[in-house]
Amino acid sequence: MEARFKSLSLFEFQERYPTEDSCVKFLTELKWSKGYSCIKCGHKHYCKGNHVEDRQCTRCRYISSATAGTLFHGCKFSILKAFYIVYYLSTSKNGISSTELSRKLALRQKTCWLFKQKVMKAMESSRSFPMIGKVDVDETYIGGQDDQAIGRNEGRKQIVVVSIERKGKGVSRMYGRVIKTAGKKDLECFMKDHISPEAEVRTDKWAGYKGLEKEFPHLKREKSEKKGKNFTDLHRCIMMLKAWLRGVHHSVKYLQAYLDEYTYRFNRHKMKEGIFENLMNRMMQKPPYTYKMIIS
Repeated sequence: MEARFKSLSLFEFQERYPTEDSCVKFLTELKWSKGYSCIKCGHKHYCKGNHVEDRQCTRCRYISSATAGTLFHGCKFSILKAFYIVYYLSTSKNGISSTELSRKLALRQKTCWLFKQKVMKAMESSRSFPMIGKVDVDETYIGGQDDQAIGRNEGRKQIVVVSIERKGKGVSRMYGRVIKTAGKKDLECFMKDHISPEAEVRTDKWAGYKGLEKEFPHLKREKSEKKGKNFTDLHRCIMMLKAWLRGVHHSVKYLQAYLDEYTYRFNRHKMKEGIFENLMNRMMQKPPYTYKMIIS
């Protein structure tokens, strides 16, 4: 395992989670780590439910499982295999396709795709830690004729705005969002969600950024120059993102989920906490995400 990803090795993972029961026990400890509280009536006392790790409220008799109300809710295949999907997605340097997950875990490709969408939902930015210091922002097109290997089945482009936080000689963080237009309203919304008003923001001369100095007083608009000479780090990150999309997903239909996956892994390449453990916590904190919600 690369040092940049502080997490379990595959051997350690298999040793820690050898069976279905060990996985459910881990989820139980994670869900009620701060103590039990009934989601129906708020009562603090419980007894055993229908299954070993279920908890039944002693007041209203409501039974809650370890997976109820989380992204594991309604999982119709082995929880152990669900753990493997989370593990592979969190620790694979370049991600992993649903087809490859299907081959590794002996599950249907569509089953792997659906659960992978749920994991990517957990990878969404919390927006709790806006970018600070030196920040570059630009918009780009993904899909269509400019990226023939991406989105070739849909035959359409999507506009994506990307920001990076520069630190030292490198890039510490990156965020991206699909937007309807490259107008001021969409660009401002993205920047407010992900960038601190005190940041030293740089953008190109695109008209959509004009007037944003009111919200970002340190914003500077500069010429991009030929081949993005003035925004080298940002354009390199965008090219790496596009190359990753071509190699793993081949589509822009669920582009925002793919952006969340890429930036989640990118932003945690130096994190102290194990990336698998971090993602498992997020899976337990997010509410259920159904197939209908995904395709809508």
